[in-house]
Amino acid sequence: MINIKSFIFNDFQENTFILSDETKECIIIDPGMSSSTEEEIIDNYIKENKLKPVAMINTHCHVDHILGCNIVKRKYSLPFYTHEEEIPLLEHAPEMGSIFGIEMESPPIPDKFLKNNDVFIFGNSEIIIYHVPGHSPGSLAFHNIPGEFVITGDVLFNGSIGRTDLPGGDYNTLLNSIRNKLMVLPRQTTAFPGHGDSTTIGKEYDTNPFLI
Repeated sequence: MINIKSFIFNDFQENTFILSDETKECIIIDPGMSSSTEEEIIDNYIKENKLKPVAMINTHCHVDHILGCNIVKRKYSLPFYTHEEEIPLLEHAPEMGSIFGIEMESPPIPDKFLKNNDVFIFGNSEIIIYHVPGHSPGSLAFHNIPGEFVITGDVLFNGSIGRTDLPGGDYNTLLNSIRNKLMVLPRQTTAFPGHGDSTTIGKEYDTNPFLI
């Protein structure tokens, strides 16, 4: 069974996740650490729980979700996975960061790409990959069936949906992604977004004002 640990990092209050199972292998999702203090928080958690990081995976590559990618890449020598359509966001990350007053070095280029319906395996666990564009062209969601959870990045939030006014965003595409890839999951599935509190697919189906 997968254990989910979440951390809130950087000025954007971004959710970074570490998923681990009984083998102690773990994956780091959307590393958003922007300071040495936040870096220590991740490192201490990994050390205290005797975890073995095996991959860094991003739901998408907006600045707030990649601030810690270089840190993780260097410290743990991990392969970096995301969708191929996120490459332009990575390439222009420093200039996008400057718009928000953030100085950052160029992030790493992915080692491998993920696509819709891929199955990512770590330890004894499997994560199903869904391509859910609209917030960004290559946005991904990560679904674990036994654990009844999905990590939605900035596609679906508790009571809201992702913004579509950034480069590559499209409102209708986003709604189609949510309805066709996420709202079809079991109602009890817990959704962990890239910002804010978790929710369930059933709750969003019934009450999300953008989906009613």
